Amino acid sequence: MKKKVLSMALAGTLLATGAATGTVLAGDNSANGPNYEGNETIKNERLHNYEEMVKVLEKADSQSEAMELETYGESVKGRDLYLAKFVSDEDNPTVLFLTQQHGNETLTTEGALKLIQNLTSNGKKTQEILDNVNVLIAPRLNVDGAEGDVNFSLDDYVSGTHTRYNANGVDLNRDHIDREQPETKAFHENVLQKYSPDYMIDLHHQGTQTTLGDSDELVSGSILYPTTENVDDEVLQRSKQLGSVVYNAVSDKGYGLLSKYPGGTAETISRNGLAVEYDVATLLFEMRGMADHQNEDYVLGQKSNGKLIKQAVTAMEATLEALADGSINDADTSFWDDLPESGYGE
Repeated sequence: MKKKVLSMALAGTLLATGAATGTVLAGDNSANGPNYEGNETIKNERLHNYEEMVKVLEKADSQSEAMELETYGESVKGRDLYLAKFVSDEDNPTVLFLTQQHGNETLTTEGALKLIQNLTSNGKKTQEILDNVNVLIAPRLNVDGAEGDVNFSLDDYVSGTHTRYNANGVDLNRDHIDREQPETKAFHENVLQKYSPDYMIDLHHQGTQTTLGDSDELVSGSILYPTTENVDDEVLQRSKQLGSVVYNAVSDKGYGLLSKYPGGTAETISRNGLAVEYDVATLLFEMRGMADHQNEDYVLGQKSNGKLIKQAVTAMEATLEALADGSINDADTSFWDDLPESGYGE
């Protein structure tokens, strides 16, 4: 990687430009909107379905010389998988943002679409960022699960519209070694192996009742670096630095509260397997609540959508800024030692 230094005036510029990132609700400082609990409206029509997502991507591509949109594979049901690329210099650090490996974890993709809109704003300051960082955005890996177009019943789900699994009933985030599914196979062969990213944030959702340690304080998200013993020490350090950038950016906004995700060591999981196989620094970022699930207490009402989307955008844009000015290399990782692990409330 080649470190390039920018002026401090760039700090926060992406967050000040481009599309709006959702309405912030007063008096709710942790994106802790109402749970579903059988009475809160789900309103999934507010989310971009597959066709609408494609239109957003194609429009952004047509409006920006910096962006190139490519398809890198197909899903089980034949839907194209898209990659938005902002690549200007092969010597720049390259970051990959991956969303919606699980089809019912929807706001991560909404955040990615906002980021793409911001990066295609053609503003001078945004262009300075793109001159110094290569950005890859792979929105919605599980396009079939997100459409509910699967080969099994969703009758047990709250709304029956989104599922964690792909059309074959496989968890794509457990398929990063065997790569038996077309989505993960294409992602590895045509994204990871082709572009060799230096950093990756894998954005997900978790249950609504996740707490800060043993407290009763609900969190807006959780983060974790690779935890397999096989990860290289330098890759682990860069992953922890990436987590530091995200943690500080979200915490500084006042509407986010993050815990340490208690993840496992299996290398079938992207956070672990990709760090080992490709020496890419990885960070898992879990947002609060899901759009659909078999368990009602995993489904979050829609009143927090704006802030959760904004949280995702904040994390991604802070990453770009830290890579562009090189400050990620000085990020303090000591906070990990005291960050409480996630609990789960009753």
